[in-house]
This record gives sequence, C-alpha cells and structure tokens, in this order.
Amino acid sequence: MIKTILAPATGTDADTACYATAFAVADRFAAHIDALHVRLDPAEVAISMSTEGAGGTLLEGIVASLTKDADESEAKARAAFAEFCSRAGLPLVTAPAGTKPSAAFHVETGQETRWMAAYGLTADLTVAARGASKDSAAQRSTLEALLLGTGRPLLIPGAAAPSADFAERVAIAWKRTPQTARAVAFALPFLAGAEEVAVMTVEEGGGHDDAKPLIDYLAWHGIKSAAERLTPEGDAAAALLAAASARAGLLVMGGYGHSRLREWVFGGFTRRVLDDASMPVLMAH
Repeated sequence: MIKTILAPATGTDADTACYATAFAVADRFAAHIDALHVRLDPAEVAISMSTEGAGGTLLEGIVASLTKDADESEAKARAAFAEFCSRAGLPLVTAPAGTKPSAAFHVETGQETRWMAAYGLTADLTVAARGASKDSAAQRSTLEALLLGTGRPLLIPGAAAPSADFAERVAIAWKRTPQTARAVAFALPFLAGAEEVAVMTVEEGGGHDDAKPLIDYLAWHGIKSAAERLTPEGDAAAALLAAASARAGLLVMGGYGHSRLREWVFGGFTRRVLDDASMPVLMAH
C-alpha cells in the first residue's frame, strides 16, 4: 500500500505536473505527500571558491547574493505548494491523521541529490519530474539519485498533469531482470486496481522474454493481464512507447544504468523513455 509520497518542491514549472501526479496517487490511496525544497548552501559555494583563490570581499558579496536567491526560491516554492494544497483541499499536517490525503512542506539546505535520496529512503513512492528538456542535467541527476540510491520506486510524470484515473490501464515493459521484477512488485497497488494490464515484451536478439510467468504471478494476486509481443523493425524504445501510449495511462519498467567514470548514468533505453514518454512512468532499479 502507498501511504507516503515524496515530491521535490523546486519552485519551477516542473512542479505543476509533479504535484498533480502525486495528488492523483495520494487521492487514490489516501496517502500523505511530503514536499521537499532543498536550498543552495552559500557557505559550500564560498568554501569552494576560496580554495580557488577568491578574496574575502568578493566572497561576501557572492554569499549575500546567493542567500537572497535562496530565500526567494524557498518563498516561491512554499507559496506554490500552499496554493496547490488549497486548490486540492489537502490539509497540511505533521502526523498521520484520518483516512484522507494530506501534505507537509519541508526545507533542507545543501545538495539536492543527497537530501532527496535521504528522504526517498523512507517514502513508499517518490514523484519527480524528468525536466523541461532533454538537457535538464540537474533534474536528471536528481532522478538518478532517487532511482539508484533509495531502493524505492520512482514515478516520473508526463509533460502534462494526468487524469485522476491515469492508472486504470497499465502497461508493463517486461524483461526478465531484477530491476523489472522490483518495478512490478512496487507497482502492485496500482495493478490491483487497474481495469486493464498489458504485459509487453520487445523482441531482442531474435526472441521475446516469456510473459507467461509474470501473467501467472499477477493472477495469484488477483490481477488479470494479457501479453502483447512487440517486434519492432527499428527503434525498440519507440515501438514500446507507441504501444504503451495506445493501450495505457501508466508504464511500469525497470530503470537501467551503467557506471561511467565512477558516476551512475541512465542507459540508452531508459534515457529514451525519459525523453519521449508522454505518460507517467513508474521505475525501479
């Protein structure tokens, strides 16, 4: 069951779809939304610049300017979340109360990736935007930290706010890997309430992964599903997204990555889905 949802509060336009998606889930499961705003730490910047030879007067001016920017960013994020909660009828609480959706706003100072991952460890689900463009490096870094550093599921909204019933039809991108198995396990609360579940397999290396074991597994959970075999002539990711968009409002898949220069980065297939999916995508690593 999903009872706690973490959502970044960035104070940017990316929050709109993120909050709407988080609320759609919270409303479905009577869950609590924790919005987290992470302030830039001017002291960290000053220390970094001092090691590069910046003088005291210059540093004082930079710290003052960064502090002002951080104050304004926090105020904007706090006001936007308060307005969203007011429109959605979400009460702001600090402890579990009742059986209706609720929310809280938190502020931390430091590195956003570190704080998001720390909060994500104890959230049933994190809802975080993919970024306004394919080059949104900061938001992609946050997604990587959440996916690879928490062991928890990550729900990435589409470009627009989803309908309240977006999870009524679910597509699973099935591949016999631990990442996909974990994604399916985390998605069970959604799958149990879905009207239609499609288990999609994409031909790779001349064959498909067998969907029957997953279909049997879901049946033991009371979930009826059907297999759909995709045999793309070209781009496998594009074929999957086209099929999923036609059949479902939510895509479930494993999030894959590889190590490069001691940093985790998304693999090609995952990156394509992040770039081009029009629907919310639930991932696990």
